[in-house]
Amino acid sequence: MCGITGWVDFGRDLTAERETVEAMTATMACRGPDAAGLWAAGPVAFGHRRLAVIDLELGTQPMTAEAGGTVALTYSGEVYNFAELRAELTRRGHRFTTASDTEVVLRGYLEWGAGLAERLNGMYAFAIWDSREECLLLVRDRMGIKPLYYFPHGEGLLFGSEPKAILEHPGVRPVIEADGLRELLSFTKNPGNAVWAGMREVEPGTVVTLDRQGLHTHRYWRLEPGEHADDVSVTVERVRELLDDIVRRQLVADVPRCVLLSGGLDSSVLTALAARQLADQDEQVRSFAVDFAGHTERFVADQSRSTPDAPYVRDVHEHVGSLHQDIVLDSGDLADPAVRRAVVAARDLPSGLGDLDNSLLLLFRAIRERSTVALSGESADEVFGGYAWFHDPVVQQADTFPWLARRLGAGGRPGGGLFDGHLMSTLDLGGHIRDSYATAVAEAGTLAGESEHERRMRVISYLHLTRFVRVLLDRKDRLSMAVGLEVRVPFCDHRLVEYVYRTPWAMKTFDGREKSLLRAAARDVLPVSVAERVKSPYPSTQDPKYVEALRDQVEDVLANRAHPVFDLVDHRSLKGLLAAGDTALPLRPLLERVLNFATWFDLYSPELRIR
Repeated sequence: MCGITGWVDFGRDLTAERETVEAMTATMACRGPDAAGLWAAGPVAFGHRRLAVIDLELGTQPMTAEAGGTVALTYSGEVYNFAELRAELTRRGHRFTTASDTEVVLRGYLEWGAGLAERLNGMYAFAIWDSREECLLLVRDRMGIKPLYYFPHGEGLLFGSEPKAILEHPGVRPVIEADGLRELLSFTKNPGNAVWAGMREVEPGTVVTLDRQGLHTHRYWRLEPGEHADDVSVTVERVRELLDDIVRRQLVADVPRCVLLSGGLDSSVLTALAARQLADQDEQVRSFAVDFAGHTERFVADQSRSTPDAPYVRDVHEHVGSLHQDIVLDSGDLADPAVRRAVVAARDLPSGLGDLDNSLLLLFRAIRERSTVALSGESADEVFGGYAWFHDPVVQQADTFPWLARRLGAGGRPGGGLFDGHLMSTLDLGGHIRDSYATAVAEAGTLAGESEHERRMRVISYLHLTRFVRVLLDRKDRLSMAVGLEVRVPFCDHRLVEYVYRTPWAMKTFDGREKSLLRAAARDVLPVSVAERVKSPYPSTQDPKYVEALRDQVEDVLANRAHPVFDLVDHRSLKGLLAAGDTALPLRPLLERVLNFATWFDLYSPELRIR
């Protein structure tokens, strides 16, 4: 998978700045534990950390080629159609010295220039320096699976897979301004914004170019509405064809592979399809699931989760014959401050999901001891319409992001009354959300002949595929790469996303249920229990000891009134909420949020510049 970073400055010779670039590269060691590399020439310096997945012996980076001048590449990700591209490039006269997809990307640039991006199928973020043009290209995959950030600096810019690489540069200060804080507190995601002041993210489906004339941006892919001519049966068949091809491509690796299995429809489909394909190679698919000590026995249904996962996980691995292992955690593991610090450090921001993040990190740690590549069901809900709010008539008509429609923060107020009142008035989160929503809806465009309900549901799908899913993909990338595990997301293949997005909502729910197309396309490979199971989110512990541990830790934070977290959090409000318990507001997410922010201040010492 790998981590990349670099520095371009047209006014400096960066061959004298190896120490700085090495320090930036070292922050990416978790993303690439197998090897490190650095390349510098004149105004450019690239760093790379490698997680070896394909062509373990060769494929080291940064990689260079000579073609009337030096072209250098530092690359992160996987290109799933690299074999076809390699064959085409070979026919065009290119000669390869490795079996890696990295060299295919480099040679592809020599052949097609920036147009290479449109030919790639995969998850990737990479930088190319072309000395012939004195030009830097930053390229990101269509769905934003792999992260890539940049920071204009001097007569050029800094870039990295994660903000921490850029923040390591001595010329960059960890500053958060009002717009960044609005992003953190409002549960919105505006493309391009990186929260840290002055920093940007390369938007999905985009090439950012830097030359001596400045920065230029080219969007090579966007999600567009379109006609769908297939009937239900043909659509179901096409979805299955795409899934079979996607899983086949994403199983390619020279290291141990596995599937993340939750017992839900999405992960079960991937597990079943992978099992079939690997059986043809006389290989047994490996699957892993997270569970909590005593969870199934003590499970109590709630609004989000009507059933525990474990029985369905068992049904799937027995049905497909997977080599399965449960990773069982207890409340002490989940509440461990060291785990929380690792999560916040991985994400660079206090935007976590509490025990859901902590358990995911611990799951990935355990899997990494046994495997290097894992397939995940992430984004199927966004693609096929799986969340409950997709099917709620009130939410369908709400004039805001669907995931915020039921309540904005705890108790229906931004921040749940937890944050400083003057600060919240200054930030005007309500106005920020309205503006962000209006911008996103306008992007979705129109489709001739579309009914009002179909248009509304297509817009809701667009919001999920261009805003909501990117938060989840970033979470999945950061927490997996924090332990050197490559997680692949088959449901983000752009061919599948485009095809299903253009399918009418009536067809996506043709049997009156959520994810109708996916269920029908894979019913033949699933146990009946899973094929009929109602959507259930990623599991969360119900152990009261977890909340007790959180309370104790927040009491410790309250005891230090000088802690910088109280530049944001109102000390008196927090103390009152803690005393009131769940009688006033749902306490647990507030406790988790306070501890995330406190940990973030401890790790990053951010400077707040809020006018």
